[in-house]
Amino acid sequence: MIRFNHIGIWTIDIEKVKEFYVRYFGCSVNEKYINPTKQFESYFLSFENGVRIEIMKRSGKMESRSDHSAGLAHISIAVGSREEVDNLTARMEKEGVIVESKPRLTGDGYYESSVLDPENNRIEIIA
Repeated sequence: MIRFNHIGIWTIDIEKVKEFYVRYFGCSVNEKYINPTKQFESYFLSFENGVRIEIMKRSGKMESRSDHSAGLAHISIAVGSREEVDNLTARMEKEGVIVESKPRLTGDGYYESSVLDPENNRIEIIA
């Protein structure tokens, strides 16, 4: 059986990114993995339904991505109802999270908003 396991995201500030996903999406977090030889560290962020995101950091210079270049376009997180999309988006905006698009019904039938995490990874919050 083939099944989705996790998404990996490189980070600049791993602690800030971890706190964002815990705060807004209720993720649980494993103990930080540290490999001093490779100067690598990571956390697995687990959603209630078992979906996981691995956030990773390696020593050295990394730059935040802010354009629409090739690669991962967005992560889509379902929060339940339209009201929950509205409420979470409003809360995030009030707390300084960048909201790229306010809640709306898209042409392909989703009710969603779009926000950026602390390192400009695009997240679609859907009903």
